[in-house]
Amino acid sequence: MVRIDIISCVPELLERPLKHSILKRAQDKELLQVVVHNLRDYTSNKHRQIDDYPYGGGGGMVLKIEPIANLVRHLSKERTYDEKIYMTPDGAPFHQSMANQLSMATNLMILA
Repeated sequence: MVRIDIISCVPELLERPLKHSILKRAQDKELLQVVVHNLRDYTSNKHRQIDDYPYGGGGGMVLKIEPIANLVRHLSKERTYDEKIYMTPDGAPFHQSMANQLSMATNLMILA
């Protein structure tokens, strides 16, 4: 069985797509297990804040490293991951050869 751990700050957005189509059929056949983790559960801030202003000023917000590091450490204690995927706007586009390579993995972690 393949296990995919997805880290998200809005896990409720992922619930519906994961319960339909090919992903649902794979989970029903116990070929795939998808677990979505709420990044806000791993912050020490009482307001569960996961973002902060960029170092040095400027516009926009950036994710704090502490909640990410806490969650990655927690998950890594439970299992060894074949791949840890950090999704970014300027990252490599997902293509078929990448899909073929990832299909051989048994444990994946995705920071969405």
